[in-house]
Amino acid sequence: MDLTTFRRRPTCEVRIGQVTIGGDRPVAVQSMTNTDTNDTPASVAQIERIDRAGGRIVRLTAQGRREGENLSNIVRQLRADGFDTAIVADIHFVPEVAAIAAQYVDKVRINPGNYRNEHGEFEALIEQCRRRGVALRIGVNHGSLARRVFDRWGDTPEGMVVSAMEFLRICRERDFDQVVVSMKSSNTRVMVAAYRLLVEAMDAEGMHYPIHLGVTEAGNGLEGRVKSAVGIGALLADGIGDTIRVSLTEAPENEIPVAEMLVRHFASRPGVFEVRHPERYSPTAYRRRSHVTVPVIHGEPLDGFRILEATSGNPTAELRAAILNLETPDEPVVVRRRYDDPTLEAVAVKAAADLGPLLLDGLADGIWIDAPALTAAQIRDLELMILQAARVRFSHTEYIACPSCGRTLYDIERTLAEIKARTSHLKNLRIGVMGCIVNGPGEMADADYGYVGAGPGRITLYKGREVIVRNIPQEEALDRLIELIRQNGDWVDASDAPAAPEPCN
Repeated sequence: MDLTTFRRRPTCEVRIGQVTIGGDRPVAVQSMTNTDTNDTPASVAQIERIDRAGGRIVRLTAQGRREGENLSNIVRQLRADGFDTAIVADIHFVPEVAAIAAQYVDKVRINPGNYRNEHGEFEALIEQCRRRGVALRIGVNHGSLARRVFDRWGDTPEGMVVSAMEFLRICRERDFDQVVVSMKSSNTRVMVAAYRLLVEAMDAEGMHYPIHLGVTEAGNGLEGRVKSAVGIGALLADGIGDTIRVSLTEAPENEIPVAEMLVRHFASRPGVFEVRHPERYSPTAYRRRSHVTVPVIHGEPLDGFRILEATSGNPTAELRAAILNLETPDEPVVVRRRYDDPTLEAVAVKAAADLGPLLLDGLADGIWIDAPALTAAQIRDLELMILQAARVRFSHTEYIACPSCGRTLYDIERTLAEIKARTSHLKNLRIGVMGCIVNGPGEMADADYGYVGAGPGRITLYKGREVIVRNIPQEEALDRLIELIRQNGDWVDASDAPAAPEPCN
């Protein structure tokens, strides 16, 4: 990793239908449908909306044989409508579905944690993909590692890398290079560490497969955009990433403008920034640089903090170098940057991508955003959101909410809004709102409470990783969730909710 200059990590080219990624190609943006894959008209219409928005790669869930076979109808109609969108099938538990989908789509994504390979199914899939010119994505999820990996490594970034490398080595042994790899997590710190460790492992073995970036279950609204920008921005700033998806619990076409904004923001990162003490930086192991335990925002007392302001076109590298070059290595630092963008969303995405990584890595101790177009209250809220997305200061409830897909069993966007309306005043709590049980329980493993679709109109509630009540009617589920929070002593009435924690240094 070069700390002094920005350089895209070199990767080989992978063709996904009419879209080529990797090499010197621009970072591609993509999304995923949330329609029922068996509903051809709805799926086609949504893919076309995503394509019109700029998303040239679209993924659909294929959780069973029926869905896998219907991909044929979806692709046929899409092509008849004049769209050459690259179509990706998302496979989970049934290897036979991957073989079905590979007959029709441009790329097949498998999750090593869920994909069985006891009898050479993966090798057979590679050969099938080679014959048709279909790409593969090895998509590791933090919350769904294989039992044999979990038992040895736990749900750690290291375990995620072990899972990915096992399948990548098979691809290399079979001389198959049309492979993309991803390391998704809803925890930005885990996600960034996993990708950086993966790059180290791949480089050590001479692998140059393209990398797809994303933060899973980021949520919706400004918080979802900020959380995604912190995680994706940290890696784009490192030159890592050939495709990205900003996962939002919203209409999937809403993801594309945010992803494109990030791509444009990192298209060029000029400047050379000397780093005299690289040994002070640990990109794959989080450690606090200073004694500050609660990072600050700029409206709070800043006595004892050094203010470092970025003025270059590469603020992350500029500020990182300035921090690593301090004469007093543990001197508390507030990182500052001005944004003249006219909208809250643009400032939020860019500031989160530029400054969030410095907090995520434990280098910075506070944040200061100058944004003439925003009010003081908007800036304060945004700064707190970035601190929370970087997992260094929690000032409000965190929602680990999936973007939904064809497996989702209820209106997750409306439900998330209802849950937020009732619980957003709670402090230091994480609530998982998940569409189904495929990855839901694993991806919300860090959550204090979970609300997971169990069947049409049915919800299962969790306390941590423990199922508390199964299959309750959805109309009862929110009240039952709040009662569960009360029973465990984590509930306060909105009028009694404490203010954000006071910073200390």
